[in-house]
Amino acid sequence: MPPVAGETTLSFLSRIAARYGLDNKAVLSRWQWHNHPPRHDSGARRADAEVLLDTAGRRVLTELCGAREETLKRALPSWAREDPKLADREGGAARGVWRVVGPVVFGCRLCAARRTGAAVRVVRYAQRWERVCVRHGCWMLDADADQMLEHLDLRGVPEVVAARRRWSGVARRAVRAGVDVGEVFGLAYAVVARWWEGAYGWEREEIWPRRLHRVAGGNAGSDLEWWRVVGRDAVIFPEVVAVADALLDPGMAQRVWADSGGERPRPLPADGEFCRRLGERVGRPWLGPLVAVDHGGPLLAWMGAVIRLRRRPGGRPGPFARFDEDLWWVRQEHQPAAMAAGLRAVSKERKAPGSGTSWRAAVPAEQRFLIENLLGDAEEQLLQLRGAQSGTTADAAQYLLQGLGRGLELLDQALLRVMVAAVSAGVGMEEVARWARMSVDEAAEVFGSYRDGEDR
Repeated sequence: MPPVAGETTLSFLSRIAARYGLDNKAVLSRWQWHNHPPRHDSGARRADAEVLLDTAGRRVLTELCGAREETLKRALPSWAREDPKLADREGGAARGVWRVVGPVVFGCRLCAARRTGAAVRVVRYAQRWERVCVRHGCWMLDADADQMLEHLDLRGVPEVVAARRRWSGVARRAVRAGVDVGEVFGLAYAVVARWWEGAYGWEREEIWPRRLHRVAGGNAGSDLEWWRVVGRDAVIFPEVVAVADALLDPGMAQRVWADSGGERPRPLPADGEFCRRLGERVGRPWLGPLVAVDHGGPLLAWMGAVIRLRRRPGGRPGPFARFDEDLWWVRQEHQPAAMAAGLRAVSKERKAPGSGTSWRAAVPAEQRFLIENLLGDAEEQLLQLRGAQSGTTADAAQYLLQGLGRGLELLDQALLRVMVAAVSAGVGMEEVARWARMSVDEAAEVFGSYRDGEDR
């Protein structure tokens, strides 16, 4: 029984057990274990667990599966990994040790079926840019989280699959430039993941919410925050590839240098050519000024490194260069949170007493201020109507109706801004329409009228 290329040894052992109709414990009992299997807080065994075997242990595995040792060595990345606890002892029993490894994903079951003849679960090593199965149109999810999904369906978002094909060209450019492919992807991933967190405040953003709902099966609904964590990497992948391509482009670096004033230094402007062009390359011409003022992020750090290197004699970091002069270095605080960490945060938020709908907390302060002011004005207008009215009955009635009309107008304005904030945060139009007691067509028309007014 052969392993799948890149498979974890534990995944291979589990498939062997299933092939012979055995329990996992029966197969694992052939080795002496130095520690216990790693588990989640819920008690479930971690899917990203791995086992390292000593020489005698590897011999047992070879006999058990019937494959040649050279085949196992090529297919199983952990085959030759050493562990101090497994120092070879002559004539000793087969031994193993449990570890948590990464990055590993749930492999495509259809690809596994082509290889093994059965659509079984396979856990395999894969870098983040290798998560798209182009053949079957799925995104392979991290195996480190305590959740049931293995894949996301990409059939409704062909641009993600197309980005995987484009990535091959970007990777070749990185190699030709003498840059580590993983470092280029890591920086672009950090940049776009930071945009993802700030996109709640982008009123013009329509691409990511639509893409997220599609990978969620059509509508993320009330599980929006959960899907934002699980679907993030798949949804932002096309933009990550575009940003990586841009950061490798010497012309883009030249734009950073020009924006900085070149030999006559000046502060980077909010309307700089580099950020404007970067926004266009990710399909958002309006994005440039927003990312240009995102101080303290990985993109500004990269721009600063470009400028410092241009001003250094020779244009290259010296032997004692600081980290902030390394173009591709991503600080720890800029590293995107893993899916497992994000799901733990969502779980805590849901369990927190009195926690409200989380998208409201992500609405920009300016929008919250406007909404709160409108509600305050409406409340004040309606409170005034509680006072005694003077004059004729007709005059009093006219005053009451005018006051009610003004109060309702203010509430309508507040409702509109709340709808816009919700849609911009990724809430589906159907959900917003139901909450606002409108049809979907009415809500879309109101939303479109607001956008048209903002553009003017």
